[in-house]
Amino acid sequence: MNPIIAYFSTIPSAHRSLILVGGITIFWLIENAYPLFNFTYKKWHHASINIFLTLTTIVVNFCLAFILLKAADWTIANHFGILQWLPQMPLWIYMIIGLLLLDLIGAYLVHLVEHKTKLLWRFHLIHHTDTWIDTTSANRHHPGESIIRFVFTTLGVLIVGSPMWMVFLYQTLSVVATQFNHANISLPKKLDTILSYFIVSPDMHKVHHHHVLPYTDSNYGNIFSVWDRLFGTFMTLPKEEIIYGIDTYTKPEEHNQLKNLLKIPFQKPRSKENH
Repeated sequence: MNPIIAYFSTIPSAHRSLILVGGITIFWLIENAYPLFNFTYKKWHHASINIFLTLTTIVVNFCLAFILLKAADWTIANHFGILQWLPQMPLWIYMIIGLLLLDLIGAYLVHLVEHKTKLLWRFHLIHHTDTWIDTTSANRHHPGESIIRFVFTTLGVLIVGSPMWMVFLYQTLSVVATQFNHANISLPKKLDTILSYFIVSPDMHKVHHHHVLPYTDSNYGNIFSVWDRLFGTFMTLPKEEIIYGIDTYTKPEEHNQLKNLLKIPFQKPRSKENH
């Protein structure tokens, strides 16, 4: 455990960037070899949009990182937060509890709130407009959503009382997990089902990207699947029935043009009926 703590306490930005780029590259190669769906699309054009939005997420997080650092340092200095109030226990248990709680607040809760709040949904909607879900879709977030998610991550750090090394570890696992569960890869059904009892598997998350309710409002998790199962938001759907996208933005010029994607949160909200 000590080497893990030491590494993530001072993980260089270059290493974090390498993990992000390496993950996309590895899953990109795997999904080309073993695709879940055989898409007919301009993969590089699609990827360029998603990678641009990924870069804006990186910029937002980089610019606001000092807030996260201050929050983590404050919880330790003031002995504040759930982890700080727990009795003595093995460090690995402490780490698992911390990661689970950070995932609950920084991923599951913010995702749920974005779906249930009209204003926040306007920003999160951009993620759901993607009609070709692959590993580049993982961080297809409007810059406004990146700020929203950062706020919840900071809230999670304060509530959990997480040290900075655990925050860096959580963010690293979160990046790899979201690249994995968005990847257009075909896993053996039994393997995917087994994985879905512990982590968010590709088939599990793809249900969330089905274009209509109630499936869109399900499977909110990112790393751990326990929260969806615990709070009753877990759903299944045969992959043959899944149709990606959102039923209010079905035209390519709406969901496959960067300029329009950036404008969507500020446009008049539309419903299926008036589309």
